[in-house]
Amino acid sequence: MHQPAPLAPGTLVQGYRIVRNLAIGGFSIVYLATNVRGQQVAIKEYLPATLSSRVQGTSQTQTSPDKLRLYRLGLQSFFHEGRALAEISHPGVSSVLDFFAANGTVYMVMNVLQGSSLQDFIVSARKANAPGNLQEATICSLFQEFLGAVRVVHQRKLLHLDLKPGNIFVTLDDRVVLIDFGAARHALDPEAMALRPMYTPGFAAPELYVRGTPLGPWTDVYSLGACLYSCMRGYPPMDVPTRRRTDNLSAHLERLRGVYSDGLRDLVGRCLSLEPGLRPQSVLELQKALPANFARSQ
Repeated sequence: MHQPAPLAPGTLVQGYRIVRNLAIGGFSIVYLATNVRGQQVAIKEYLPATLSSRVQGTSQTQTSPDKLRLYRLGLQSFFHEGRALAEISHPGVSSVLDFFAANGTVYMVMNVLQGSSLQDFIVSARKANAPGNLQEATICSLFQEFLGAVRVVHQRKLLHLDLKPGNIFVTLDDRVVLIDFGAARHALDPEAMALRPMYTPGFAAPELYVRGTPLGPWTDVYSLGACLYSCMRGYPPMDVPTRRRTDNLSAHLERLRGVYSDGLRDLVGRCLSLEPGLRPQSVLELQKALPANFARSQ
């Protein structure tokens, strides 16, 4: 898979000037940019590596005729999600300030956040080599706040479909913010759901591996369980194909007995069930099962 060339620093797009790349993924590129007033913003460009191309030093995207339908379907979905997210006003959801079409693709403009991803915190804690990674009180407090943001997204009939510690941001003023909606889909739109997102092994639910399998809030719940598991162990669970061959999830959770409460370990196990019907069916159900007053084992 060849990643299309990003826009060069200094490129002007709809009044925004590109400063540099911030992140490159399978579906999009995120840039640091400045607006007409010189303020910094983050701009996400829809640019799926498997469907589009761009030559270094140019701005226009190119798509071969045989991939044009899928590209347009994804582009339409990305644009619709940008519009939906622009209508969400919640401190735990990354704000969409603007969205527009240019260069044969679409762009989302968002606030630049200062802080670190949850993945950064997990890696730092892992280096301390403690029996558990993050303390249970910290995990429960963080996720109580974060799950409220995911609930708001689901209330807009959107599924995130790529929840992972790298997409959970903790700001310098201690807000927990959900970022990166490049894989998001309208849960009730069959056409949008036809284009499967690029999933992250370890965090992707089993139903993302099989085309035609119904997706729903329970799909994001699996990923949330994987995020909780990563906070506890320092690593994500094994990916679904590996778990279907040899599933050691229960053994790993059992090793954390005495480090984390039985309630937390059992809840994570339910979230990570390979059978969608055995998981909490909504984020609200998960949130109710993760009260802030869990009995601490510390």
